Amino acid sequence: MANENFTGELKREIIKAGIENACCKTAALSAFLRTTGSIIGNGRGIGFEFITESERVAEFFIGLLEDLYGAELKIVQATTDNRSGRDRLVFQCLSDKSLFILSELGIAEREGKDIGLKLGIDQYIVENECCKRAYIKGAFLGSGSCTVPQIEDARSGYHLEIVFSNELLAEDYCELLAQFDVLAKCVMRKDYFVVYLKSRESIADLLYLLGAENAIRKLDEIAALKEERNRINRVANCLQKNYDKTALASVKQVRAIETVAETIGLEGLDPVLRETAAARLADKEASLNELSERIGVSKSCLNHRLRKLVKIAEELSGD
Repeated sequence: MANENFTGELKREIIKAGIENACCKTAALSAFLRTTGSIIGNGRGIGFEFITESERVAEFFIGLLEDLYGAELKIVQATTDNRSGRDRLVFQCLSDKSLFILSELGIAEREGKDIGLKLGIDQYIVENECCKRAYIKGAFLGSGSCTVPQIEDARSGYHLEIVFSNELLAEDYCELLAQFDVLAKCVMRKDYFVVYLKSRESIADLLYLLGAENAIRKLDEIAALKEERNRINRVANCLQKNYDKTALASVKQVRAIETVAETIGLEGLDPVLRETAAARLADKEASLNELSERIGVSKSCLNHRLRKLVKIAEELSGD
């Protein structure tokens, strides 16, 4: 749920910033329809539809369509996924303007009596740098998601992805990102092609392109919290290792003293070693510091005596 919230907050921030120029609106709308839409038709002509889980995203792009082309869309389906609990909204545009809009967006064009679909990004759509940024935004708003680490889960990590319907489009998008020094990878997942980033640094670079400064700050906060949790875990692991090491040494010492007691008896030891053996048997889990304070000797002195007891036990048992 936390990652769904992060993606939602990120998309809301992009939408809130808005897109000003008509050329940039065209680029963003083209990318959005390429990631969420499909061409449809009936006996009278062709049109398009798009699917989204976000009412806010739908409103944003419907506004762009109306602003640029005066197009009216109608909602044809509104359902809720029983497993995820997410809304699924389907909008359609099926009018005399549909083919003109698709052509203007660099998605489809008439070829004689047929309609040709362009597989890659129309370079005219992303001719200007501002339009390239807008295209990147539109695609992320369409099918993008961003996963950030769960602080309590050490195995979780960073992952941002945008899903495309064809390989050429995904590769063109990777090249578009590379022009801003964001190096993404592409992988096929089922029937789709996924452009993804997995490092915090590269994701932060993309968030910068998206103009999501609040999301970048949150990403930095998460990274700081994760580093602090990792530091605490490293200290805890170190302490645990030291404790385990001390516990193993204590067990070895107790067994040695018991061996001595069973063979020659503790009475056969000199008074200093007898005192040390009795103290260890009296508190088998005490640390060297605790035991040395109890006997009134230094830690190094106590350690020397215990090693001597272990050596005596080894000689008695023939090890």
